[in-house]
Amino acid sequence: MPVLTRLIPSPVVVDIRPGALDDLASVLSDERISHSGKLAVAVSNGSGAKLRERIAPALPGATWYEVGGGTLDDAIQLAGAIKAGHYDAVVGLGGGKIIDCAKFAAARVGLPLVAVPTNLAHDGLCSPVATLDNDAGRGSYGVPNPIAVVIDLDVIRDAPARFVRAGIGDAISNINSIADWELSNRVNGEKIDGLASAMARQAGEAVLRHPGGIGDNGFLQVLAEALVLTGIAMSISGDSRPASGSCHEINHAFDLLFPKRAASHGEQCGLGAAFAMYLRGAHEESAYTAEVLRRHGLPVLPEEIGFTVDEFVQVVEFAPQTRPGRYTILEHLDLKPNQIKDIYSDYAKAISS
Repeated sequence: MPVLTRLIPSPVVVDIRPGALDDLASVLSDERISHSGKLAVAVSNGSGAKLRERIAPALPGATWYEVGGGTLDDAIQLAGAIKAGHYDAVVGLGGGKIIDCAKFAAARVGLPLVAVPTNLAHDGLCSPVATLDNDAGRGSYGVPNPIAVVIDLDVIRDAPARFVRAGIGDAISNINSIADWELSNRVNGEKIDGLASAMARQAGEAVLRHPGGIGDNGFLQVLAEALVLTGIAMSISGDSRPASGSCHEINHAFDLLFPKRAASHGEQCGLGAAFAMYLRGAHEESAYTAEVLRRHGLPVLPEEIGFTVDEFVQVVEFAPQTRPGRYTILEHLDLKPNQIKDIYSDYAKAISS
């Protein structure tokens, strides 16, 4: 009888602990990611640049590239700069925009990427997607998974708390995304990848159920692991389905309708998840999700991020247009503005009681 298996695209190294950054050079050497020490290191002029002085002596063969922002042009420019360097790998050191630029550039020149995030704002740190601003707004580009992910919890603790809070919202929203995937399976027969679904759901549940807070290394460890596992789940499924449902449609609608006022990705996804769970009739789960989000300092009502109820109704109505072909509770219910407003009123009362 043949034994059937599948290869799972995942990093060779995942190092999450306090002080991990100090061992970056040895990790790259020991795991044969960089045999010569020739590295192209992409950094921002913010958190990444501040860490350069700390780790540069341990990476004498590295060439450092300061990336201006998170645009497609920035990523293409970075790729052009490193193309002739004969490097072993690209290291992205910084926040999400820098990691995404480094992902795209590494894929463009055919080099492995080492992701060294300085915050935990979202699950993009280990996903097969680079999200970059372009002339048409914002695009998602398929890229290979990082070959290594190094997360220093001491560095994460030093980052602004809002970044950790955003990552919490993004991770917890997995649970709603899986519920949307299951809905599409029941209604439309959309195939579910059971392994990807299990990984993303358990990642979200681990963060949702953890009693700790953003100041605890134990909680930060679980959050970082959840974001990494979510990225791998997306690689397994071949798309963002395990981590992107109605909650992310609502997030994208905020960004498109109110680009200058939108909150962070994770804040909007967390709020969207709590509301979408209420829409699907999971009222207890919605209330508990809202309670946990509040405990971590995240918004659960649009007024808490500067939007009126009418604006939120507009966002929810528009949200399905942001991901054509994706079936979620929003497409399933196909609510009119007055229906959305009535349900929102019930939601706001339910989570406040």
